[in-house]
Amino acid sequence: MTPTPGPRLAMSAEVADALAEGRAVVALESTLLSHGLPPGRNLDVATRLERTVRDAGAVPATVAVLDGQALVGLSPAQLERVCAEGPELDKLSLRDVGPAVALGRSGATTVAATAALADAAGIAVFATGGLGGVHLPPPGAAVTWDVSADLGVLARVGTLVVCSGVKSVLDIPATLEVLETHSVPVLGYRTDEFPAFYRRSSGLPVPGRADDPAQVAAVLTAHRQLADSGLLLANPIPEEYEMDGALHDRLLAEGLELLRTRGVTGSDVTPVLLEHFHTASGGVSLDANEALVVANARLGAEVAVELRP
Repeated sequence: MTPTPGPRLAMSAEVADALAEGRAVVALESTLLSHGLPPGRNLDVATRLERTVRDAGAVPATVAVLDGQALVGLSPAQLERVCAEGPELDKLSLRDVGPAVALGRSGATTVAATAALADAAGIAVFATGGLGGVHLPPPGAAVTWDVSADLGVLARVGTLVVCSGVKSVLDIPATLEVLETHSVPVLGYRTDEFPAFYRRSSGLPVPGRADDPAQVAAVLTAHRQLADSGLLLANPIPEEYEMDGALHDRLLAEGLELLRTRGVTGSDVTPVLLEHFHTASGGVSLDANEALVVANARLGAEVAVELRP
């Protein structure tokens, strides 16, 4: 039997009402919950993220595809389902959303898919953990064609993405170059250096800086009047949760070797690397991951409040 899909995009009543009334809304991704955190903790983080957004004066809109419907804003039961099914859910980048909807499938949305669906719903701000980027070349290769879809989507949708930079396993200089090529502004939030997820700095400068949510909102408003691309707000992990440099470097070296020996490439890189960090750090990376994504959700909500007419 051919599955019968529902509407291509369905907003929860709360999100639809907030947008209609001009209230602040912040999109949240679901792949972090399904593939990035262990069972139990993922639901705790999911509810904490939504509560953090509400406490800052905005409405949370967690995004996922369930039974062929692209959903912007999940009910408590839907949020529990995403966390309970976890890695059993498909991991949906933007290219995968159409097939999932047409075939009645379910999946969690990546940064690329979440940013695009948020933009389609009229949501200007999206808070996440880390952005995808350009992968380092495999051994023996001079270049790589492995570039995250996150960058291409930011080039053509006007979403503000609040994140803690990109993971240090990526080619950060090349990632910043691709963002520049696609005219995506990059702002450091109260920093002049681009963060590297678990670490507050990659050692690379950011092209611009903002020191409060009102400045970010002003930049986004001006940019959207002049260009179609999105904007990246790089918010370093809270200082007290930054991973120790020696521990980080050891885990990264071990993780890269694990990727090499297993032959892991493409979209499987991040889950495997995160799993190694989580298991080999004694929980340090899990605490860091939660702290940074909560901080980004709070900042995203503060910016969204400033954007209200």
